[in-house]
Parts: sequence; structure tokens; C-alpha cells
Amino acid sequence: MLDVPFRSARQLAADIKRKKIGCLELLDLYLARVDKYDGALNAVVVRDFDRARTRARAADRALARRQVWGPLHGVPMTIKESYDVVGLPTTWGVPVYKDRIATKNAVAVDRLLGAGVVLFGKTNVPLYLGDWQSFNAIYGTTNNPWDVKRAPGGSSGGSAAALAAGLTGLEAGSDIGSSIRNPAHFCGVFGHKPTWGIVPRAGQALPWQTAPVDIDVVGPLARSADDLAVALAAMAGPDEIDGAGWQLRLAPPRQKRLRDFKVALMHDAPGIPRRRRGDEPPPGTRRLPRAPEGQGGRPRAPGRRSARGVQHLRQAPARRDVGPPERRRLRQERGPRAGRRELLRAGRRARQSRRTATGSPPTRRATACVGPGRSSSERTTCSSAPSPAPRPSRTTSRASATNARWWSTASACRSPITCSGPATPGCRTCPRPPRPAGFTPGGLPVGVQIVGPQYGDLTCLGFARLLEREFQAFVPPPGYA
Repeated sequence: MLDVPFRSARQLAADIKRKKIGCLELLDLYLARVDKYDGALNAVVVRDFDRARTRARAADRALARRQVWGPLHGVPMTIKESYDVVGLPTTWGVPVYKDRIATKNAVAVDRLLGAGVVLFGKTNVPLYLGDWQSFNAIYGTTNNPWDVKRAPGGSSGGSAAALAAGLTGLEAGSDIGSSIRNPAHFCGVFGHKPTWGIVPRAGQALPWQTAPVDIDVVGPLARSADDLAVALAAMAGPDEIDGAGWQLRLAPPRQKRLRDFKVALMHDAPGIPRRRRGDEPPPGTRRLPRAPEGQGGRPRAPGRRSARGVQHLRQAPARRDVGPPERRRLRQERGPRAGRRELLRAGRRARQSRRTATGSPPTRRATACVGPGRSSSERTTCSSAPSPAPRPSRTTSRASATNARWWSTASACRSPITCSGPATPGCRTCPRPPRPAGFTPGGLPVGVQIVGPQYGDLTCLGFARLLEREFQAFVPPPGYA
């Protein structure tokens, strides 16, 4: 069994209920680790230790009265900086918002607190949550615990780094173009990009985003697939407005064993050049049993027109909302007229809504590539990112030249790219939990993501749980025991 700081949130909750460890005792263990290790990592950038200790004491008193708050009673947790927590700053890494203090909790925060967690801090993000590293001018750079000279990914990079280093028991992030999936891949942890719309994002969005944003989701990160399922159960469901009209009921997995699944392994895709070092699949998929000849699953990769539709769907939300700080920046950098032209272009690009994009024939064809009865496979596994963790560029640019060069170089692998869309099958609204899959020859973690049909979240997590049990579980990075 792993040492206490690296145990799953479910194991920690079980230890608390059996009184093997107290809530305050466990919290102090994690706070001591933050003090010891976070100087080199810079993952937990907003700290709320005093209020957390008060809540942990209350959790101990409640347990003494045999009152259990929920399945995560007393489990210490941090959360991505973009989530509103009363009394703490939410800046999205944008200097203009450095003094913005949240006055109410995000919906997901309230639900996790209702499940019993003890929230003690927030973790780092890139500027506007829009980079594959986690750097901003307010909090600085977050480093990868597997190699502090490398980035932990983004935009939930602080979340993944804190989990991998054993600084927290559970995390939650957000994802449009891989912001949960690539940090999980780079840091060797588990994550879950849920089906679009099943977890309310109110209180996590930028302040001018009041309506749901295309393919933007919030979801958990953890050190086990079981933790993802527990956290998703706490976070998911309609918000106060939608709850008047619908309920969420996700189907449990029908399959009980790995051999019950039909799975397509996606090692390449149209438009992605071959990797330089042969055609080997990701490390964690090499040991998967192969189906007999003629019975294996091969995903029908979408054609170029479908790929362009999915790519457009991914890019639209990134350009949809241009808020006051961005308007000021554009006008300072390019002048009033140039700024207006840029804003008009952004508005035109955003007019293709999620409804029209997902309803278009090319994207519907892409959606039809995944799911029971839609292909010869029920799930598809593919790489979570085209390379191990890159080195950070430490620039405030939203699309830095260094980062662009890294991604372009990494894309020379014949490996699906989660953030670019065309290389992965199916609609971008489908669930995609990433999980550890092994290590490079240099010792860096890599992962795979499991792609399933819309609302197939629990089956995807069930498959991830079986893979974790049979092949690759979480492994702590050296030097943090």
C-alpha cells in the first residue's frame, strides 16, 4: 500500500471513518508537505490553512458524534485557481483580476464541500487558462514533480502537480482542449473530462461568461479511477435552474471484466505524420490482449471535412468571449481601430454555436465513430498527448512562440493529439478520462485517454478502474516519499 500522502481519496476517507487517522492530523500532514515541497513546485499558490484547520476540527467532532458529512468526509483537497471559493482570489492568471475576491462558491465547490472535503488551497493556472504550461505573472511558474525543469501541463497544471507530489488528496480542474487530460498525462495521475453539460461550471467561468460555453467542462483529477467516480458523483447534476426540468442518471457499466469490453487502440490518425521512433503504441497499451484476427476494433477515423468541423468546434469557445481586460490589451497593443477589427473577427468566429457545430453533418459523422452499435468497438483508447512533459517557456503570451514550436515538434509523432481534435474520434462533448500508461525511457510518465459515447462516463471510468488494477496504477515521483 502507498504511503499515506499518496493514497487515494477513498482510502483516506476510509482511514478517517475507521479512526486510523484524524481529519486534522491528515490535514496537517498535507500542509507540512506543502511547506516542504511546494517551494520547488509552486503548485499550491493560494493557501487557506486557518479556515481548513477549523473545518477539519469540525469534521473530527462530527465523526465523534457518528455524523458523516459524505463519502469524502475529512479528505483534504485543493482546487484549480479558476474556481470561486468565498474569501479567496480568483484571477484566472490575469493581472487585471489580481485583487478579485470571490463572494460565493462555485457550484462544484459547494457540492464537494457537501461531500465532506476539507478545502485548504487553490492551484496554479496559465493566463486565461489558455496554455499547455502553468505560468502567469501573478503566481509564477509551476514545475513538474517528475522533473522540475519541465512543465506539468495546463491549464490544470497546478492540480496535477500537487496530486502527483502528494500535496493534496483530491483535485478538480476544467477542460476545453485538454486542460485536464494533458496535465494528467504529464504528471502521471488520473483525470476525467466529463460529458459536456453534466457538471455545472457556474463559478468557474470568466466573469463575462454567464451561459454555458461550447465543449467547456469541469471535472476531477485524482490518484485513482475510483476517486474520479466518487468526485464525479458529487459534482455532477443539473444546477438550480436546470434542476427544475431534468435529472441526471448515468448508466452504470454493464461490463465486469476487461475481456467484456470491445476496445479500439488508436495509434495514428489522418493528418498526423509518423513518429520518428517507429510505430510502437503508448507503453501502457502494449500489454493489452489482442482480439482474434477479424474481430478487433478499429475506429473509423473521421475524414478531413469531419476533422475540420471538430477542430472548429474546439477553437470557437477560445475565441467567443472577449472581456474588458482583453479589449484594453488589444487597443493598447494595436490601436483603437485595430482592436475593433480584432473584436469583430472574434465575434464572427464565435457565431457557430455548439448547437450548429454539433448538428452539422461532418461533426455528426465524427460523433458516429464512437459508441455501442456505432462501430466495431465500444471504447477507444489513444494517447493523451504526443510527447512527455515539455519544458516551460515562462512567457505571458497566450500562444507563445516557444510553446507553439514545442507542440508543432511534438506533433511530428504519429500519435493522436487531444487538444487539436482531428486526431481523436467522436464529438468533443464525449467523456474522456486520461489515466497513467507507463513511462518513457527517460522515466517521465505518459498516459492514454479512454474515449466513450456521450453519457458513457461511468463505463469509461469502470474501464479505467480495470486497467488500473491489471496494468498501471499511480506511481509517486521519486524524491517525494
